[in-house]
Amino acid sequence: MTIWGKLGGAAAGFAIGGPIGALLGALAGHFILDEGLLAPDQRPPRETIAFTIGLVALAAKMAKADGVVTRDEKAAFLRLVEVAPGDEARIVALFDLAKQSVAGFDAYARQLRDLLKDEPKVLEDLIDGLFGIAKADGAVHEAELAYLSEVARILGFSDNAYAQIRARHVVEGSIDPYRILGIPPDVPDEAIKTAWRSLVREHHPDRLIGRGVPAELVSIATAKMAAINEAYEALRRARGFA
Repeated sequence: MTIWGKLGGAAAGFAIGGPIGALLGALAGHFILDEGLLAPDQRPPRETIAFTIGLVALAAKMAKADGVVTRDEKAAFLRLVEVAPGDEARIVALFDLAKQSVAGFDAYARQLRDLLKDEPKVLEDLIDGLFGIAKADGAVHEAELAYLSEVARILGFSDNAYAQIRARHVVEGSIDPYRILGIPPDVPDEAIKTAWRSLVREHHPDRLIGRGVPAELVSIATAKMAAINEAYEALRRARGFA
């Protein structure tokens, strides 16, 4: 079982309620759902069908944010959720239902926030995954950035926290190493080293592998690590510390 869950496992099913439950109900119009989907679920929230469906909805609506859902974005999404062969048709059907418009994304984001209130790192994984899909067609458009910013706000990220995440994915003009490391420019050298070490521990790909995230997010983590190390080296050279 991965962090994203599987549609074929036991889950709260229609008892989920809210927009996620409604989207699951819409799926029932296309497929006969396993009885197990309606059974109580004792797994962590990140491993339930509710999380998978919420992710599908947010990813599809983000891909629609710039008006066009590209083949590359859809392919990146399918890699992100690490779909089991028997579940791909269900996942694609959900994606196609959700991508019809951007409307309602905020309700999905709020339900995921409540579902994962005790797992903030998973919420950050989610934002990273959405950035990965947004970049799949070679560019992150302004409408996608506006969507990602609002989703991050609803999920509980501060402006500074979101800016730090965004800076690791999107380079606009010159790189701001302080923003990437999440520190102000007037901090002493030791604070830079401390912030860098903390981020390396937090975002190292091995840690994500240990959490069971799919390969797509591990590759995103590798790119994040490169940005973090580049920012640290830039400050180390500029300030002249070892």
